[in-house]
Amino acid sequence: MGRTIAQKIFDTHRVDAPFGDVSVLRLDRVFCHEITTPTAIQDLVARGKDRVFDPDKIKAVIDHVTPAKDSKTAMQGKILRDWAGRHGIKDFFDIGNNGVCHAIFPEKGFARPGFTIIMGDSHTCTHGAFGAFAAGVGTTDLEVGILKGVCTFKQPETFRIEITGRLCPGVYAKDIILEVIRQVSVNGATNMVIEFSGPVVDRMNMDQRMTLSNMAVEAGATSGICQPDMTTVQYLWPFIKDEYESPEHALKAYSAFCSDEDAVYAKTKTIDVSSLEPLTTFGYKPDNVKPVSDMENTPVDQVYIGSCTNGRLEDLRVAAEVLRGKKISSSVRGIVSPATPDIFSAALDEGLIKVFMDAGFCVTNPTCGACLGMSNGVLADGEVAAATTNRNFNGRMGKGGMVHLMSPATAAATAIQGEIVNSVLFSGQEAI
Repeated sequence: MGRTIAQKIFDTHRVDAPFGDVSVLRLDRVFCHEITTPTAIQDLVARGKDRVFDPDKIKAVIDHVTPAKDSKTAMQGKILRDWAGRHGIKDFFDIGNNGVCHAIFPEKGFARPGFTIIMGDSHTCTHGAFGAFAAGVGTTDLEVGILKGVCTFKQPETFRIEITGRLCPGVYAKDIILEVIRQVSVNGATNMVIEFSGPVVDRMNMDQRMTLSNMAVEAGATSGICQPDMTTVQYLWPFIKDEYESPEHALKAYSAFCSDEDAVYAKTKTIDVSSLEPLTTFGYKPDNVKPVSDMENTPVDQVYIGSCTNGRLEDLRVAAEVLRGKKISSSVRGIVSPATPDIFSAALDEGLIKVFMDAGFCVTNPTCGACLGMSNGVLADGEVAAATTNRNFNGRMGKGGMVHLMSPATAAATAIQGEIVNSVLFSGQEAI
């Protein structure tokens, strides 16, 4: 019987299976940031186990509140910074070199097909775009991962979602994942791996695949995985060129982590996106999704373009193309946060930052801050945001605030209009 990607990764990383379908997996990467890791560090210190299993396999960043906004967040950064220093964790990204974790880690080539990755962050599933099993974990699992390089998981079932058709202009990967969550619901893939497949996914670049995988958790999934292919190899080639004779050799190696044709899935679904419209969320759940055309005339106070979902260079290009030569509404605060320093620099070189500033946007340093209401754009009670982020829970961007999730194109169009509007009105670009 054939195996899925997740089954193959589990089979190659299992070091023990103490309780039936529960597996102890060897970890290839443990990612850390300053919000969840300090608690694990302090507990390990208190237990007299201030050690790390492999400093080269641990990567850390200060990204959620940077620069620090108060004494508490300054101390969280200090704990992570001191820990990285005393354990020789060389891949530690501090202010000036830091970016949103799920953007900067893949940008550095840290995610690879067939890897096992954990982090104390729910959107760690982003790295599944590379064909890795990547999952967010709690503090105890993070502590064990840091100390021993292993983590325990129940063998997940796989939900295969095939994306077919061809997107209309103004419709993007963000709209696809919102449609997936709308159809699957917020708990339709609980304790499962979503395997994204089909011709639309095959045509996607890595930025677009990361947008898909990033929001798999919003459907309840443990991880969202895409099949590794030549697109994956070409993205990683600068980091793996000394490991393989050629891209074709790398592809052959990575293909070992593609699902077999006769693999057995717990569930399957096919979604034809040919007639998909730009989408947005309403309410406080990511599966509360409507066509933007049904939400028009909804006023917003703030438009935020950034985050681990849509703060990458391609996202900024799409939004800037909508904004070029236009001004945002006087009733809207526009904020854009390039996800990493490299993205910021490239956006400067391409003139995108000037487009945003000329349109009336505030450009911030790379940070997760506004996405979860920690800094750089917290909403006031009763305010409404249009955002390219991944979560619209009640109070997510600030107590009493409402967040409508959407693509960068729709967010940019909404900033101009001052109310939610269909991005097709402002852009005729075809994405995929």
